[in-house]
Order: sequence, then C-alpha cells, then structure tokens
Amino acid sequence: MPVSAVIFDIGNVLIEWNPERFYDAEIGRERRERLFAEVDLHGMNDRVDRGETFRDMVMETAAANPDWMAEITLWHDRWIEMAQPAIDHSVRLLRALRAGGVPVFALSNFGIQSFELGERHYPFLAEFDKRYISGHMGVAKPDPEIYAMVEADCGVAPEALLFADDRPDNIAMAQSRGWQTHLFDGPGGLAERLVAEGLLGEDRAR
Repeated sequence: MPVSAVIFDIGNVLIEWNPERFYDAEIGRERRERLFAEVDLHGMNDRVDRGETFRDMVMETAAANPDWMAEITLWHDRWIEMAQPAIDHSVRLLRALRAGGVPVFALSNFGIQSFELGERHYPFLAEFDKRYISGHMGVAKPDPEIYAMVEADCGVAPEALLFADDRPDNIAMAQSRGWQTHLFDGPGGLAERLVAEGLLGEDRAR
C-alpha cells in the first residue's frame, strides 16, 4: 500500500539524545560508567516518559543515591545539553514532506515537562500535523497500546503509515501491527527511503 503519512520518532532521529556523552564531558568516562552502573538513570527517565513528573523523578533518584546527588541533579538542570544538537537534515525532510502535503506525525517517548523544554529550544517540534508524546499518553514504546492509540486517532490505515525510529524494538512492534517502517541510522538513509516511496523528489530530500 502506498504511504499516506510519515511518523517520526524524535530522539536520535530529529534530535541527538546522548546522556552518556554529556556525562563523559562533565565527569569523565570512568566516573560516568560507575554512575550509570550504580544508578538506573535510564529507568528513571523511562518513568518520566510514562508521565511521571520530571523534576520529582530526578530529585527522588538523587535523594536515594546521595553519593551521586550532584551528578544526578544535572539530568534535570542541564537536560537540554543531553538532547542536542538537532539533526538538521532530518528536520529538512520533515519540512519538505509537510510542504509537499504529506501528513507528518511524531511518536516519541518523551516526558511532559522535558518535551516542553524541547519545544522552547527546537521550534520545529511544533510543526507536526499530530504529536503522540508518551508522557501525555501514559504509555511508551514499544508497548503495543501506544501504537493502537495512534491508529485510533490518526485517521490513516496502519499499512499506509511509514514509521522512522532508531530502536529495533520499536520498529519490530510497529511491523507487527502492519506499519511500514524505516530503522533510522542517519538522515541520508531516510532521505533515500522517502524518495523511493515517491514522497519526495531527490532535490527536496537533500
């Protein structure tokens, strides 16, 4: 079935998301590896992505790990430095699709408050036709419920959706529901896929 709408993940598709890189620069790789081994920071962030309050989760985790309190607090206070830079070519693809009349949606694991921070820093996050943000939905990828919620709301048949995400588990779940998918490993490959699908001309995919 021809693609009728494109769904973008945000982290590592439109914006680089690399907390480890941030902490390596702040405290050194060796201490960062110890921190991430001793404290489940990604698990903390998963709770935020499912709708729990960003600051509360970080402060709760910091209080539970006093030896790392200052480092953990950075996750809240300097979050935007972990979520940068924008992947400019991907942003151009998003805008080119919309300019060509192709509906473009976001489906992303993102906290409520952290997404508000992202919106202030990256205006293109307001440019989607529809946005499905896990924190607001109370469920995160790859839970099948979030895909079902998208299907029920977006008005496009699953087989006509093209979903770009960098995580194989998220892609596998989408495929199991009949979505067309693209495992993102850089904007060049996504550009080629959009051209191959007839959604963009080569000149607009650069």
